[in-house]
Amino acid sequence: MSNILDLLQGQLSEGLVDQLSQSLGADKQQTNAAANGILSTLMSAIAKNASQPQGAEALNNALERDHDGSFLDNISGFLGGNAQASNPKMVNGAGILKHVLGGKQSGAIDMISKMSGLSGDKTGNMMTMLAPMVLGMLGKQKREQGLDASGIAGMLSGMMGQNQKRQEMGIIGKFLDADGDGSFMDDLAEKGMGFLGNLLKK
Repeated sequence: MSNILDLLQGQLSEGLVDQLSQSLGADKQQTNAAANGILSTLMSAIAKNASQPQGAEALNNALERDHDGSFLDNISGFLGGNAQASNPKMVNGAGILKHVLGGKQSGAIDMISKMSGLSGDKTGNMMTMLAPMVLGMLGKQKREQGLDASGIAGMLSGMMGQNQKRQEMGIIGKFLDADGDGSFMDDLAEKGMGFLGNLLKK
């Protein structure tokens, strides 16, 4: 089975990164690093949520209802505001982030901003832009493979297993497991964000 994170990162074509960096008024290399960090973080958070049966069921229902994968057919158009979604929830990045990250959203933005060198406000904007792409890819896999809630949970668990050796995934996992007291972010800052940024820029 394809690694869904690789499939997602494969959508970050040079043209799409150009579009994102121009739209944000940001450096292209920082945009690329932040985009990869955002996709890794959102996929990790979704996999964590779906590791519980009720989380997997809620994700399955959301995909069934609002995310059929058609976002991927015209990513550039949706991101540029030139395409209209048949279902507004499909492109509601802020709503998706609230469900996926909850109270950890600002910490995730801070972490990715430090990793990539991109400012926090631009990182937050890009996270909102890319969240529908993540759900779109999951919806596409669900449809093409005929997955139910347990099938989606299994696919996400397999993705996390395949990506365990990626150092940035380990750091993101620790962030998602942290209790939100802020001490993890202090530890992360001390460990040197440049090293992490280089991992994401590969």
